[in-house]
Amino acid sequence: MRAELCVDKDAFAALAAPWGRLYRACGAATPFQSHAWLSSWWHSYGRRGTLRVLLVRDEEDRLVAAAPLMRVHRPIPALKPLGGAISDFTDVLVDDARREEGARALRAALFGLARTALLDFREARPGACVEDIYRDWPGPKKTLVDSACLELPAMPMEDLLKRLPAPRAQRTRAKMRKLAALGVESRIVPCTDVEQSVRTLLHLHQLQWRGRKVTSEHLQPRFREHLLRSMRPMVAAGEAVVTEFRLDGQVVAADLTLLSDTLAGGYLYGADPQLRERKVDVATMLLEACTRHTGGEHPRALSLLRGTEPYKQHWRPEPVTNQRFLLARRRTAPLLCAASGDAAARQWLRQQRQRRGEHRDGGASS
Repeated sequence: MRAELCVDKDAFAALAAPWGRLYRACGAATPFQSHAWLSSWWHSYGRRGTLRVLLVRDEEDRLVAAAPLMRVHRPIPALKPLGGAISDFTDVLVDDARREEGARALRAALFGLARTALLDFREARPGACVEDIYRDWPGPKKTLVDSACLELPAMPMEDLLKRLPAPRAQRTRAKMRKLAALGVESRIVPCTDVEQSVRTLLHLHQLQWRGRKVTSEHLQPRFREHLLRSMRPMVAAGEAVVTEFRLDGQVVAADLTLLSDTLAGGYLYGADPQLRERKVDVATMLLEACTRHTGGEHPRALSLLRGTEPYKQHWRPEPVTNQRFLLARRRTAPLLCAASGDAAARQWLRQQRQRRGEHRDGGASS
């Protein structure tokens, strides 16, 4: 096997076909490792001269492993996965049929890159291919806890309701009957209409959060451009699905769910505030739509992605914690120590803020 480094955005864009074959051959892949997502993200968020995509090819010149990375210089020199903060999971890709030797070749090539920079893989889902890289890494390494996620098993809606206490399940069924009585209809958006539907989704998302705290990046033009650019090829490849909900002939909500062989992730939605005024349970409506993509021949876990918000806990999901893998060589070990120390300091600050908030809440209630 031979490794090569791609540093040109046009060359990376031209890898769509071989990357797609590798993505489909990698059972651990999440939608955030698809070529359409990563190449579009780079177009919107990448910085010139920092692209570092490591490719491993076999004796027949087939792509059998890849690590989509970028070089950053601050706060320390590091190589980080493409996808940034808007991607819930990061990973490398390795063909399942060549996993052992592909991982070995990729590890050796990554070890070469680690001569001048720390390898910092954040938000790795349990079972990620990067775990194979980490396990036999020959230099200094460290694992840190990263974001908490929640997941539901691959079940139809009725089976998920059976997991709930009887009174709560009964209330949820009543909410579903109300949706039917109001005449809320859903449809999966065909590939030809995806761009217009994404525009509608982003508009509804902005409406629903008006006057409330919202993820500011979701309102930025670069995020809008990224979704508009990436969703049509992802929908065409079966890597995403957009669902619209209509009431009285008008689109009142839209949902974007990202798909891989083993995972369905509810990524972003928008809902007209009038739905809440009419006592429509939007969360139940969206979850029922998402469960339509978790069954079939290849069952998918339903990931509620990062965050443990109270509305997610309603469904009794299982906690799944992402990991952060730091990999170095002896000469770059100080960078590993610096990153680990910075993570510990940030964790301490978060705990202090949480304790102060709990103290204020306790004082107010007393």
